[in-house]
Amino acid sequence: MASYFKLKLDDRKHMGSSSARSLRRNGKIPVNYYYKDQANLNLVIDQKILNNAIQSGQHVFEISINDETIYAMIKDAQYNPVTEKIIHIDLMRVRRTEKMTFSLPIILEGVAKGSVEGGIVTQAANTIDIECFPTNVPESIIVDISELDLNTVMTATEIDLPEDVSLISSEQTTIASCNPPKVEAEPEPEELEGDEEDIDGEEGEAPKAEEGEAPKAEEGEAPKENETDNKN
Repeated sequence: MASYFKLKLDDRKHMGSSSARSLRRNGKIPVNYYYKDQANLNLVIDQKILNNAIQSGQHVFEISINDETIYAMIKDAQYNPVTEKIIHIDLMRVRRTEKMTFSLPIILEGVAKGSVEGGIVTQAANTIDIECFPTNVPESIIVDISELDLNTVMTATEIDLPEDVSLISSEQTTIASCNPPKVEAEPEPEELEGDEEDIDGEEGEAPKAEEGEAPKAEEGEAPKENETDNKN
């Protein structure tokens, strides 16, 4: 028989936001427990116990309600937006004989054929939805990519799932791909700096006069008389 992490829950005696803040200050987390055709229960769990349960990697936990041992899973959790700590959880009862849907992390395993040829493997999906009995929930879905060739993709339909585990996500969901590395385009040759007007002289320098031609006067300056005229 499978072993389940046991959650110790206590009745929540007081309701309201101020009561919830007081519980959290004392290391407690408010819990809402529900099951179809039954009234919801307001409970409390120690924060350390909850953290240990989550770190156990299990999805289904053993709890005691009215001296009855039952099984439940965390259906939803609320987090503090600043500290990112859990501040409230919803527990839903599960039947060990009824299949349920779970979202599990995907772990790629093996060396792709395409990567041996220089390709780069990219993981496109990090989680996948499956259906199984709550007593048989794997911690993750291991995907063997050793047969992944260059310029090909692996879809969800190619995953080898464990026994009694069914795929809920679309069969065409891309799990991983292997493609050649991107080649960066060579930079364009730099254009000739400067305007055409600056080719014959540096910027700010007056153009040189052609041989036998009098130099041009600067703007606002009277033209100089010819030296031969001065001699006369």
